[in-house]
Amino acid sequence: MRGSTNLVTADWLAGRLGDPAIVIADCRFDLANPDAGRTGYMREHIPGAVYLDLDTDLSAPKAAHGGRHPLPAIESLARLFGRNGIDGSTTVIAYDAQNNCMAARLWWMLRYLGHDAVRVLDGGWSAWRLAGHPTTAEVCPVAQRVFAPRVRAEMLVDMEGVRRRLGRRDVCLVDSRAPERYRGEVEPLDPVAGHIPGAVNLPWTENQDDRGMLKPIDVLRERFAAIGSEQPIVYCGSGVSACPNLLAMDEVGIGNAVLYAGSWSDWCSYPENPVAKKE
Repeated sequence: MRGSTNLVTADWLAGRLGDPAIVIADCRFDLANPDAGRTGYMREHIPGAVYLDLDTDLSAPKAAHGGRHPLPAIESLARLFGRNGIDGSTTVIAYDAQNNCMAARLWWMLRYLGHDAVRVLDGGWSAWRLAGHPTTAEVCPVAQRVFAPRVRAEMLVDMEGVRRRLGRRDVCLVDSRAPERYRGEVEPLDPVAGHIPGAVNLPWTENQDDRGMLKPIDVLRERFAAIGSEQPIVYCGSGVSACPNLLAMDEVGIGNAVLYAGSWSDWCSYPENPVAKKE
């Protein structure tokens, strides 16, 4: 597992295809073309993989508040995971074609529900294809199981929790979006541009190298050094691309980071919330 508790290599996974104790989850999804992930899965995927859709499986319907990709209810997630063969005896391997963004969302959600046996395929779909491992269009039946959640409420914070922590010296707000969105120069998705006051900008895309593989631990450790001993509250646009940052932080031993699931799309839905721009 490349010396990691959160990642596996394509070769590692290829040697375990067909293992009944492993559930492979294809999380490919394109925000610009929401049908592309499922279409790609139906055309070709890792043998035995199930498909989990960001919009319809890993998110609840959007409302006035809560962000663009709200977390589903705990009971809904438990049913979803059980239907896809996940219970306390299984290890989940998640992959996508978006530099771990969607796969890390599933990784975080399972851990939030108390399921630690979840890993992300380093390099994702492209690493699997480049290694020459088998693919298939066959969708195999899944033996349904009962998933029993054990919620870790401390891994999550809502808008009120963020607002109460603004300005505290023991908290570090981490904005995972692209720098130009953080600075408020552009905002392609949400009605308000800018960032939460006091947040530092650590774009999630800088965790991967040009092959889509997670960068070495020493590089990641230097990247997150500015957090120090403070507790990171990590957010992005809608609570999805913050998860690769959370995974990378966990890799370097920052185990106290929490997710603001509603993220910027939730924060800016409240007109009274303060907004900062530039650095």
